[in-house]
Amino acid sequence: MPPARPVPPPQVLLMHVAQDGSGDYRTIQEAVNASRDLSQVTVTIQIKNGIYREKLVVPSHKTHVRLVGESAVGTIITGADHTGDAAGHVTYTSHTVLVQANDFTAENITFENAAGPVGQAVALHVEGDRATFRHCRMLGNQDTLFPAVENSRQYYQDCYIEGTTDFIFGTATAVFDNCEIRSKRNSYIAAAATTERQAYGFVFRRCRLTADSAAHKVYLGRPWRPHSRTVYLNCELGQHILPLGWDNWRDAANEKTAYYAEYESTGPGASPAARAKWTHQLTAKEAKRYTLAAIFSGAASWLPAEK
Repeated sequence: MPPARPVPPPQVLLMHVAQDGSGDYRTIQEAVNASRDLSQVTVTIQIKNGIYREKLVVPSHKTHVRLVGESAVGTIITGADHTGDAAGHVTYTSHTVLVQANDFTAENITFENAAGPVGQAVALHVEGDRATFRHCRMLGNQDTLFPAVENSRQYYQDCYIEGTTDFIFGTATAVFDNCEIRSKRNSYIAAAATTERQAYGFVFRRCRLTADSAAHKVYLGRPWRPHSRTVYLNCELGQHILPLGWDNWRDAANEKTAYYAEYESTGPGASPAARAKWTHQLTAKEAKRYTLAAIFSGAASWLPAEK
């Protein structure tokens, strides 16, 4: 008779991180590492306020991790890697936080790359599917937020995202609901690299586009790849948004393949008649297609209920 298999210890579903030693772990990485591999249920890691100087990685086998900060302004994960630094980082390795696992959630956390205006410096790089961010802040300059890969669906709700050039960029399908998108200088906001296989790219719904005083000539987006797709729905645009609105990245051929659109933009930056002629102003019927269920290919438990 074969020996009985040992009974695994019960899964820990709640952990606490505190730098002062009052929690289960002092670093976020230690807590992530301690979560069960390939978990089928959510593992919540509560994080006390503090500045966590970590190059945090949530690897693909650490599924269903949920990071919850004590407060968005007080719980800060920060780094300063950037392209061309002494360590030889490039855009794809410059992240402060890298999320590779599916079913990741973050709430009340600041993700920061504090390298300054020195080139590409990613604060948050996300590759996993069904990633959700609520009440979070993404701080940086060029390339702040990287929704990275084609088969990744990402949802950002009530977040603050700032940067200079292409500070929201990548191939993922991503929705931004009720977010503040802040430009820090004259440049471009979104640089989607949507593939021709994707029906949706970046979708901004009910967002506020704001700017520092140094930014007064900002484009809504430009195509990092030819089939780039970016849509703004019911967004409030500050006066820093240029009347032309969109840029073709110095290649007129992109105008035939990229899909850029708006629906009922408001504010001083809303100039539908002056927009680039190759972009679109949606009808009410067309705008109704931009539901979470449609964008993310079906309703699921990880999505919030539509209002």
